[in-house]
Amino acid sequence: MKKFFRILIILIILTVISIVGFFVYQGYSLYKEAINEMSIEAKIEEIKGDVSEYIEFEQLPKDYVNAVIAVEDRRFFSHNGVDAISIIRAIITDIRTMKLAEGGSTITQQLAKNVYFTQRKEFTRKIAEIFMAFEFEKECSKEEIFELYVNTIYFGDGYYCIYDASNGYFDKMPNEMNLYECTLLAGIPNAPSVYSPNVNPELSKQRQAQVLNKMLKYEFITEEEANKILNEM
Repeated sequence: MKKFFRILIILIILTVISIVGFFVYQGYSLYKEAINEMSIEAKIEEIKGDVSEYIEFEQLPKDYVNAVIAVEDRRFFSHNGVDAISIIRAIITDIRTMKLAEGGSTITQQLAKNVYFTQRKEFTRKIAEIFMAFEFEKECSKEEIFELYVNTIYFGDGYYCIYDASNGYFDKMPNEMNLYECTLLAGIPNAPSVYSPNVNPELSKQRQAQVLNKMLKYEFITEEEANKILNEM
């Protein structure tokens, strides 16, 4: 009986390894196909050519950068494109809910998804996204990755970059945004159709409060600053 269970366990392990290997191979193939079709350098040139008002990292308010990092990827400046801690947490959540409820994606992975792959939640795409994230980290600085990200994400209401969003929502250049505006804008890309202030102002404020709480938790702002914004909402 013990021998039977030992063989069964070995077979299960081999099956899991085979399944994982299959998805890794498929994901790598998808990544290679994408990168061979257009290199990172060519993709960056394409993005900068397509975005009418491309905003560089130095033109972004510090509060906005901190807000995005706090709510999207707090270890952005220390990881190599993939955050193992976030992935493990996401896997546990996905197993518990039996669906891809969380992706554990870093800003770099989200950039890879936005500019190279589809938005569908598939394991193969997620693996391809990881390989592409490593490629971005190899070719670009963290600051360039961040600016590419905010120049290619959707903010709702037809605004597809940070310049359009800051002008559309606040009639301001990105570098003119205050803390209130920075935290409001940072929360929208998670679900643009839901958190757009012009569509769902109350949900937008709820999301903004989440951003503020994350910034407070990670010590990007003080409790006094957080309360001041919360009282304005």
